[in-house]
Amino acid sequence: MKVESTFHTDFKLQGKSFESSKELIDFSRSITPEIYSFLNEWFHTKKVFDVKTSGSTGPPKVIELQKKHMIQSALATGEFFELFNGTKALLCMNPTYIAGKMMLVRALVLGWHLDIVSPAANPLKNCDKQYDFTAMVPLQLHQSLEDIYKVKKLIVGGGAISQELASKIQHIETEVFATYGMTETITHVAIKKLNQFRSNDEALAAHYTVMPNISISLDERNCLVIDAPGIANEKVITNDLVELVSETEFIWHGRYDSIINSGGIKLIPEYIEEKLSGVISNRFFVAGVPDTVLGEKMILVVENKPENISSENLRKEIKKLKFMSKFEIPKEIFVLKSFVETPTKKINRAKTMGLIRGFDSTN
Repeated sequence: MKVESTFHTDFKLQGKSFESSKELIDFSRSITPEIYSFLNEWFHTKKVFDVKTSGSTGPPKVIELQKKHMIQSALATGEFFELFNGTKALLCMNPTYIAGKMMLVRALVLGWHLDIVSPAANPLKNCDKQYDFTAMVPLQLHQSLEDIYKVKKLIVGGGAISQELASKIQHIETEVFATYGMTETITHVAIKKLNQFRSNDEALAAHYTVMPNISISLDERNCLVIDAPGIANEKVITNDLVELVSETEFIWHGRYDSIINSGGIKLIPEYIEEKLSGVISNRFFVAGVPDTVLGEKMILVVENKPENISSENLRKEIKKLKFMSKFEIPKEIFVLKSFVETPTKKINRAKTMGLIRGFDSTN
């Protein structure tokens, strides 16, 4: 029997076992149209799968993935986290995108008992069960802190974890991991531990470790190159600036294509945002905008009600931060009531920047 036409005998969906793929597909009609569409396509004899990218680092597009690569990715996750048949898992992300689809694939391939809930801000709120594993975006983790005890192991992707959130999860029993990956690599290819550290120094020293059977290197820009023959036919050349710690470990600094060249000084937004997260609890980002003197100047955009924030006080707090150079102090601060999001709840920076027109700087 072909892999595409079967599933693990221990697999359960919403507590129900199935004798055939047809029975499973018919049952999925009662869940959501997206789940039904995915399973219908998954059990088709076609060996490739069309998947949408999230659009967080560029225009959304549809790319073609091989089912055998998706299966290998699922097996690698099961091996890395020791999540085998009978694992109780929760899908609380949008199944239209790769992160949600891969939770389904892992369950099918590894024999998990999978429950599906809507991708709400706090998907655990009305859950009365305990789960071995789930995946969330940072916003969901932040909103689910009171209920996170219901999950043993959690992976978080789709955005950076703020220092405030990292501090709140340090002493919870749930093991929390950040993931590195993209649609082209069939979600995560590297994992970083986020909590249960013995000291702040140990937490700050944490770095990404690649999954089984994956090799990494750098190109001439110091960007990460991923060689993953089990999940990609060719090497994946990324735009992610990293520092290699070893043959299997790296530190992520930011995106090469988001570097701000301000008066000849190269600024990495993600690196600066990590520092700023120590004094800003709301969502925010920094970006470069044209400047007649500097070529580009760095601005700070904060999500909040304008009346709730004082840019003067915020600037003072930013200047007090350790390891913050004078070049990393935002030239202007803008406040927007709400950011534009991608369908996967990431900040759509380009469209959010478009909202700044018509707003006065709080500088």
